[in-house]
Parts: sequence; C-alpha cells; structure tokens
Amino acid sequence: MELPWVLLALAGTGAATGLALLPYVPRVPPAALPGKLTATTFALERPCCIFDQHTNASDTVWLAVAFANASAAFRNPPSRADVPLYERLPTTHSYMTLEMAAAAYACSAPSPAILRVGGDTACGGQGGRDPCNGPLPSPGPYRVKFLVMGCHGPKAETRWSDPILLRRAGSPSTIDPAPVRRGSDVVVIASILASLGAVLAAAVLGAVGAEVCGSLCHRDSGTGAFARRSYRTHHIPPALPQPLPPGCRCSPPGLGCFAPRPPAPCPAK
Repeated sequence: MELPWVLLALAGTGAATGLALLPYVPRVPPAALPGKLTATTFALERPCCIFDQHTNASDTVWLAVAFANASAAFRNPPSRADVPLYERLPTTHSYMTLEMAAAAYACSAPSPAILRVGGDTACGGQGGRDPCNGPLPSPGPYRVKFLVMGCHGPKAETRWSDPILLRRAGSPSTIDPAPVRRGSDVVVIASILASLGAVLAAAVLGAVGAEVCGSLCHRDSGTGAFARRSYRTHHIPPALPQPLPPGCRCSPPGLGCFAPRPPAPCPAK
C-alpha cells in the first residue's frame, strides 16, 4: 500500500521522469559590483558549460524564482503553457522568467557574465503569456534555480540557491531633517581658513592694482614731458628792417634786391 506514495514522491522530485539534477548552485556574484543588490533587483552569475550535455538545439533554459519559504513547494511545470507567471507572484509565491535558448549558456557563447533579475520595469501588468522579468515586490528573501525545458517538459534542473535578501528602501520617517551639527573646533578652523583666504585675496588684488597704477602713471609722466619739451616756445623779437645798400632798389616782393644796370651804349653809326 505504500508503493503508490513512494512513486508519487519520486514523480514530484523528478526521479521517475528522468529529470537530471545538476550539481550547480546559482549565486550572486561575490565581487563588488554596482547595483548587485537593490530594493527590487539582484545580479546573478550566468552559468556556463553547465547544460551542454543535457540539451539540444530546441531546448530552453528558464530561471525559477520563489520566496525562500516557498521554494520547497515549487513544482516544475509540465509544459511551457503551465509556466507560472510573474503577475501571480503574490498568490503563487513563485514564477519563472528569463527564458533563453540553451545555446546561450554554451561554453562557446559570447554572452555577458551577469544576469539581472527584476530588471524589466515595462513588462509588469501586460497580462501576456510572455515571461516577465519585472521588479521584485519585496526584499524577500528569494531562492532561484535554473530549469531546462524541452518539447516534452522539464529535462534538467540545478539546485536552489541560498536565500537572497534585497536591500530595504529607507523610510522617509527615518530621515533626520535637522542638519548634522559640527564641532566647535571644526567651526573655528573653518573661520580661520576663510579669513586667511580673504586676506590673501586682498593682498593679491592690492599688489596687482599697485602694479597697474604705477605702469599707467609712468606712461602718463613720459607723455607729458614729451609734450612740454615738444611744444615749449620762446619769445623771438621781430626782425628790424635793414637799410638797402646804395644803388639797390627793391625788386618785386619775394625776389630780393639787385643793383640797377647802366644802359647799354648806343651802337656806332
């Protein structure tokens, strides 16, 4: 009488259907990465060379996401039409997402090393049958595993990950609106530095102003001296008329004086 219960248990774990259990355990990258854990998403290492011996060209690899306390009750769907959707996470406590061809996880696949769970903010609430990778609604914790789906149902799966706890968003009530008070020593030092800066700036401006003023004054003084030297006039007495020499008469103005010539002698008859 206990044999049917044993067979049912084996069917639930996949042993009776030939489901391969892979030793791979999904995990968050141990290295420090920006945005590795946020309030609605988390990063996951992409498995490589894990499914090559259990897949063919028509197989796909899914990621099953469940609340940590509900992962034991998760049941693999018998077909793609029975895949639990993201929109039912609040009631089913699990869903499947990130459907990819098995070739994307092959050893030779040039794919990124990180998967982002919960990174699609546009797919939630569409009501379609396409798998949604929407933001996670709470910090969790969550567990994830990879599941290989063929044309006739599940073929292989990995182990469940360790619990993954997201960051908690800060509550506005926990934010202190009052500014942080600084110590008196810090205030004194800041005041001294500000005063020294002001004095230094004034000294620099004064030196620059004095240099500019001196240059301008020197140029103005040189120009004034040149003007005085160039335009200084002296009193010159008017020239007195000089008496004409005897036998000299004035020519037309401007031609000077000349002595009258005697008349030429008459020609001989």
